[in-house]
Amino acid sequence: MVNNMENKKLIRKEKAEKAIEKTKKLAANAGSFVEETVGGFIERREEAPLLVGEPTAHVWYRIPVTYGISGDGTEYHIYIKKACTDNLGIFMSGGGVAWNEYTAARPVTGAAVASGEPNYYWNNLRPFTQIMNINVGITDTNQLINPFYDWNFVIITYTTGDFHVGNSDFPYKALDGSDQILHFHGRRNFECAMDIARNFFPSPSKLLIAGDSAGAFAVPAVAGRIADEWYPYCNDITLFSDSAQLINDKWQSIARDVWKSDNSVWQPLSGDNITLDWYRALLYANPGRFRCLYASSTHDYLLSAFYNDMTKEIYKTDNAVRRKYYKQLHQMVSELRDLGSDFHFFINDWKNPLYTKAQLGTIHTAVRLRYFYMRTLKGATMAAWLRDAVNGKTYDVGTELL
Repeated sequence: MVNNMENKKLIRKEKAEKAIEKTKKLAANAGSFVEETVGGFIERREEAPLLVGEPTAHVWYRIPVTYGISGDGTEYHIYIKKACTDNLGIFMSGGGVAWNEYTAARPVTGAAVASGEPNYYWNNLRPFTQIMNINVGITDTNQLINPFYDWNFVIITYTTGDFHVGNSDFPYKALDGSDQILHFHGRRNFECAMDIARNFFPSPSKLLIAGDSAGAFAVPAVAGRIADEWYPYCNDITLFSDSAQLINDKWQSIARDVWKSDNSVWQPLSGDNITLDWYRALLYANPGRFRCLYASSTHDYLLSAFYNDMTKEIYKTDNAVRRKYYKQLHQMVSELRDLGSDFHFFINDWKNPLYTKAQLGTIHTAVRLRYFYMRTLKGATMAAWLRDAVNGKTYDVGTELL
């Protein structure tokens, strides 16, 4: 009798597992189809044109980077937009992070996202990724409500999983068993992009160095070099990181041993907060040179999932880990504020619009969403807050949420 009951339980368990696998497979197939369909549409109709000759104002162009390379070894390009002012925005794109063989073997794909499988970083510039970079939020040239509509922009795209600072070729075993290389060449891509930026925009009167997600982490890591090497005569520089909190006590070894970053990149990483350590080193070396801005939502669904993975190897968010993220954010804002009086914040509690069990929490970044210029918090949009800051009027929005 007992054996029969146990057998029935095993059969039910096997059926449930098969049903789950079937559902994941269907979701993966649907995700791949959507990615290919959307990517094909963009490629046929909306892909930014290659720049030939002089750029037309308010038109986004692709510029191939001859010595650049994407994480999977494919071609790499950046985007530029010329405007009618001397103001320049340099935007460091986001797109995840990889820190070991396991994460290197799991880049973002439509199939992985749809099936809820772990996926950690973008490894190439498929046409689909264009929607992450131009004509959205701060880069939207179609909305006069966007106060940065008439700024020149250089978008430093991101496909290397190394916060734009890596300098290595990292071998890993792909999920299909093949031997692959992840090209952690964010540093080379960044340097080549900045040479192009200086060629088109040699002497900006105002400079905004901004980034979201992985690009937000990069801002304090690269801002000193941008100011010293490419724009040493610009005296009006604003830095803005949108969503860059990921606590991990192994950051120094990751930057040093996995990404093979320069000494100046990994040596400041003495604690578990990579963004805080990079900002501390930057402001210590450049007192009074930058006004600094930081934004985050209170219970970021994505960064809390990454934190859970880094600490417990569980790639998902839940109430407990989001509460932990909230407490960490409270501490981070306090510590960033202690770095100097020119640090100001935009904190929101906007709910993540992806209403699935795996995506509960608040949004991850707002600067490249319509939220940037449409959504208000205490009567202020992020766009207005950032516009005021680059014009010398700095203040906090939403810090009472902490």
